[in-house]
Amino acid sequence: MWFRTRLSALAGALLSASVSVLPANAQQPAAVPATIPLTITNNSGRTGAVYIYNLGTNLATGQQGWADAAGTFHAWPAGGNPPTPAPDASIQGPASGQSTTIRLPKFSGRVYFSYGQKLVFKLTTGGLVQPAVQNPSDPNRNILFNWSEYTLNDGGLWINSTQVDTFSAPYAVSVNGNTTGHLKPGGYNAVYNSLRNTGWGGLIQTAPDGSVLRALSPLYGVETGALPANAMDDYINRVWSKYTSETLTVTPFGDGTKYFGRVAGNVMNFTNSSGAIVTSFQKPDSASVFGCFKLLDAPNDQVRGPISRTLCAAYNRSTLLTNPNQPDPNSTNFYQDAVTNQYAKTIHTQMIDGRAYAFAFDDVGNHESLVHDANPQQSALTLDPLS
Repeated sequence: MWFRTRLSALAGALLSASVSVLPANAQQPAAVPATIPLTITNNSGRTGAVYIYNLGTNLATGQQGWADAAGTFHAWPAGGNPPTPAPDASIQGPASGQSTTIRLPKFSGRVYFSYGQKLVFKLTTGGLVQPAVQNPSDPNRNILFNWSEYTLNDGGLWINSTQVDTFSAPYAVSVNGNTTGHLKPGGYNAVYNSLRNTGWGGLIQTAPDGSVLRALSPLYGVETGALPANAMDDYINRVWSKYTSETLTVTPFGDGTKYFGRVAGNVMNFTNSSGAIVTSFQKPDSASVFGCFKLLDAPNDQVRGPISRTLCAAYNRSTLLTNPNQPDPNSTNFYQDAVTNQYAKTIHTQMIDGRAYAFAFDDVGNHESLVHDANPQQSALTLDPLS
């Protein structure tokens, strides 16, 4: 799979297209071209080479591969076991203060960028091996890099600024001038300082010279021991206690459909308006909350998945104790408990528009850093200052 399991909601959002019914005499939207321009502007202030990669799945064929600067698709060759080196898919990026334009094809994929060094990609018999910097032996561990996820299809372009896996070299994205992802002035360093001040500084990875490379997501923090495995347990326990005697109402859609949750023993059962149990959740652990998976698994269905998405967002935002009706529509209520996702809190705080993809279901309530246009003419990725 191109997207990891815990990013399935994001992948679904990127791959979906809005459906509307137009009057018979209405002008039909223009067909989305086979490729559109992506202008990459280097405002990082950092000297040295920048390398760009456009990797993903060809939506016409389902093949995995890469696109060159002109947007021409190249399928990956067969991989091996152990993994074999992938072809060099790098595109020379812009120097500081300059811009480079490439073409995006109809892909579901990622645009990577790296500073100073090319990224190392390998191929297994199952496809491309993505960088996994939570692994200290990953060959990309000491390279400063980041990526944006996008889908271009007949429904238009969806492109995001994501921090689901890591917070690293900052950037913003735009489609037809609609932009998201810019940090406040000084926001890059402010994120790291906030993590240190809240006791989450163990998430920060540095290069051999001591320079900061990134902060791992709290899920990776738990998995690597950089964050205590019980980081959210106190909050989870209080939620479990509250809904033993109270009802949690989840309204995951805009159509008024409601589900009602009550805890009995180690299980939270959800019923529909007829009183029938439609799904149940065991008491989650911190990893399940941070990763929106495992005990908060969200299948691509119309019942359990939407309930789980809502629960996961509410746990990460710490709104379940203050509001028994979820999702909470008021972002001023988010992250107010002493036990909360400090990583997500500080990233949202430092974004100019307050929007971020700090965990997999940050799109609940439309708080994610994602832009979409059904008629994309221009897109952009801006590399922002590392300060």
